[in-house]
Amino acid sequence: MKQSRVKRMVSVAMLSSIAYVLMMLDFPVWGLPAFLRIDFSEVPALLAAVVFGPAAGMVVEAIKNVLYYWIKGSFTGVPVGELANFTAGCLYILPTAYFFRKYRSTKGLTLGLLVGTVTMTLLMSVLNYYVIFPAYTWFLHADAMTAGQTKTIIVTGILPFNALKGAAVAIVFVLIFTRLKGWLQTRMA
Repeated sequence: MKQSRVKRMVSVAMLSSIAYVLMMLDFPVWGLPAFLRIDFSEVPALLAAVVFGPAAGMVVEAIKNVLYYWIKGSFTGVPVGELANFTAGCLYILPTAYFFRKYRSTKGLTLGLLVGTVTMTLLMSVLNYYVIFPAYTWFLHADAMTAGQTKTIIVTGILPFNALKGAAVAIVFVLIFTRLKGWLQTRMA
């Protein structure tokens, strides 16, 4: 039992490190605002959530964002972006882990990734409107955007970005998962 717990902790730490490196390898999406950058750091978090449970995936999300903030910093001086990334990641991985662990099949995984993408896309749009954009404005001491400007940037930027990121991460995760499926099934909690 103790050895199993140590293996789990080491695995989560390793996946967190990989997630941090993947977070650093972000890239912009043509046609969307420059501050929206895609990375594949949710793939290790998904792997942790599927293999070790949702809490492990959330820990990977937390560690990766803490590392990112400590090492790279934030232009606001506070981790607003990192908290947004953590929230988006959790909204994505939790439904995926739930459906996969419930059905233990490719169908469950696919359903979970779809629900995770939709959940992240919709809830992050709402959170950006009511919490994240106002927090950036407050911490930057900038003029607040009008409600119309905020709605426009959410509908034309945030919403399509999160849908695209969810789909891209899902594709990469499914490709990796199908290659590791046999090995992972022997290690799933």
